[in-house]
Amino acid sequence: MTFVQTELASQPASWSRAAELADGLRGTDRLPVAGERTAVVGCGTSYYMAQAYAALREGAGQGETDAFAASEFPAGRRYDRVVALTRSGTTTEVLQLLAAARGTAARTTAITADPETPISSAADDLVVLGFADEQSVVQTRFATTALTLLRAHLGLHTESVVADAERAVAEPLPEGVTDCSQFTFLGQGWTVGLANEGALKMREAALAWTESYPAMEYRHGPISITTEGTATWLLGPVPDGLAEQVGATGGLWVAGELDPLAELVRIQRLALALADARGLDPDRPRHLTRSVILADG
Repeated sequence: MTFVQTELASQPASWSRAAELADGLRGTDRLPVAGERTAVVGCGTSYYMAQAYAALREGAGQGETDAFAASEFPAGRRYDRVVALTRSGTTTEVLQLLAAARGTAARTTAITADPETPISSAADDLVVLGFADEQSVVQTRFATTALTLLRAHLGLHTESVVADAERAVAEPLPEGVTDCSQFTFLGQGWTVGLANEGALKMREAALAWTESYPAMEYRHGPISITTEGTATWLLGPVPDGLAEQVGATGGLWVAGELDPLAELVRIQRLALALADARGLDPDRPRHLTRSVILADG
């Protein structure tokens, strides 16, 4: 069994621990408080989790919230809080951004799996998810656990989410999906970030042809690639008529029935199934490392 298989299967328990941690953080100011103008940053998977959290927080009426790839943070824009997601605590772009934030009005918070790294002194506040750390290069557990922490801090997590994750780990994948050769993932609102992450997992682990879009954008061009042997997987509510349009192309339609974060777990499993079928090692994807540390960083 690969590291990533073990880490993937442990997500329900990690989410429960993250929700407990979020309860303990309420009443403190280590995570964004209501009314703060907040930026959330990360790289790769962490950037997509930032997208999901930003949409959730702003949608919950907690304050204006933007998500950026750490390298694309707009210099000079004022925020009350900058939240950095970094599993390793060593990613160059994140550390450079936090260093640049020192001396500004923004308070910085880092969520990490490893406090024994440069991140410990780079941020004003540190939230450690050591129980969700991973050995695999491909992220599964840390990313979804970090988002669960933030979701629970907003009061948007319930035990039914954990129950859905348990189903996602145990139940068979949608019929026919492993026979497909191209995959499109769709979302709306906070699940756009999850769709982006689902596509990234498929590329990293399985070298699969994948794309991701906001669901309502799918009709504006991307549906043209859909045909027999392709799959379109929606995370969250289904826009009227979309399932029928995909069905008319001959492509496989997958409508997520579980909580969208649990649906992401099913997509992670699909990525591993395809990697196995193709003889790939998802713990060591080609051209990738666990953390991007730039020589001039």
